[in-house]
Amino acid sequence: MKKDTIKIGLLGMGTVGSGVVKILTGNSENIGHKLGVGLEIKRIAVRDLEKPRAVEVDPALLTDNPDHVLLDPEIDIVVETMGGIETARQAITRALENGKFVVTANKDLMAHHGVELLSIAKTQGRSIFYEASVGGGIPLIRPLKYCLAANRIKKFMGIINGTTNYILTQMSAAGKEFAEALAEAQAQGFAEADPSSDIEGRDAAYKLSILASLSFASQIKIDDVYVEGITDVKLRDIHYAQELGYAVKLLAIGEEAAEGLKLHVHPTLIPLEHPLAAVQNEFNALFIEGDAVGEVMFYGRGAGSLPTGSAVCADVMDAARVLKNEIENGVLEATFTEKPVIPMEEQHSRFYLRLKAVDEPGVFGKLATVFGDAAVSLDRIIQKRSVEGTAEIVLVTHDVKEGRFREALNVLREMPAIRSINSVLRVVE
Repeated sequence: MKKDTIKIGLLGMGTVGSGVVKILTGNSENIGHKLGVGLEIKRIAVRDLEKPRAVEVDPALLTDNPDHVLLDPEIDIVVETMGGIETARQAITRALENGKFVVTANKDLMAHHGVELLSIAKTQGRSIFYEASVGGGIPLIRPLKYCLAANRIKKFMGIINGTTNYILTQMSAAGKEFAEALAEAQAQGFAEADPSSDIEGRDAAYKLSILASLSFASQIKIDDVYVEGITDVKLRDIHYAQELGYAVKLLAIGEEAAEGLKLHVHPTLIPLEHPLAAVQNEFNALFIEGDAVGEVMFYGRGAGSLPTGSAVCADVMDAARVLKNEIENGVLEATFTEKPVIPMEEQHSRFYLRLKAVDEPGVFGKLATVFGDAAVSLDRIIQKRSVEGTAEIVLVTHDVKEGRFREALNVLREMPAIRSINSVLRVVE
């Protein structure tokens, strides 16, 4: 029997959960008109019943017992916004086993257990909707699953962490050092009190693993993703990059080659004319190359209560459509297969290198010899002014296997003429 009202239970009412409640209650008439069926929030499970809420809610809806959501036979859709991994995994598993559709914004969970949970959902004839787990308010999952489904995704590059993009923008546009830019991001609410997951690249790596699983129909483990953060990026490097015609961005890159997958997150020099170079502050973007569609880019705010809540509510509406129309297992999930991941030392890239050397005749010749012996071709060499007998040198290589480049670096570190190797960044064109 078709439903007149679809009932929803929430697990968590923090930043994202509050956004979901605000949108579903504030836009209820519009949402109901679009769906042809009403949506009702029946229960909200929270840790602390007395905690002040960002959004006013009827206290009768609140419970501190998740079973009041998970085991209620009237609740059709469970929305998980509490975060964390293991507790959320157990809750979602129980929701699916009790015949409920699930919506989640939990990137950590989907990165670690997404394939497992999708398999449980398929077995139970239900689905998990997780649009908000990657792009916040930017639609990324749905386009990959549906709009671009006929394409073979060759490669994607993305700025998928707003904290790091805000910091790098402040460094490049306002000339702030990393620590000052981070403090500004925290003051503006774009960085957590503990920003380590963001600035060390882990947040972007979780999102990359989800995107790569969908793009390449492969079981991606978080350990498959190579990760570098932005903590070692200096203002000098950003200025030199601009001088060379590049912007510095923390990029998440996924690519499928004949020999396997390339999956990495790291600060990268990208040409100023590339669309991703223009993505500023807390904004995110994903640049996708498909064999049929060519190049497309998705852009917007990747976090926040209402942007992320918007994506969660869109997933709730999708689940509601399935329930309204009584479509069995209404969302087609990809079949995931194992594909090899190419080690970083086997991958090719261009490199930016900043070092300090003794300012004396013959140093350039020695550098050229070391790189030549490792089959590393140099594209550009810039020497900056000498200070107390030490010259700062900036090099950009041609495309080279990373292992060979690292061999050359190891030789340079042992040379008496090389005082320090200060920065190594990858370059994409």
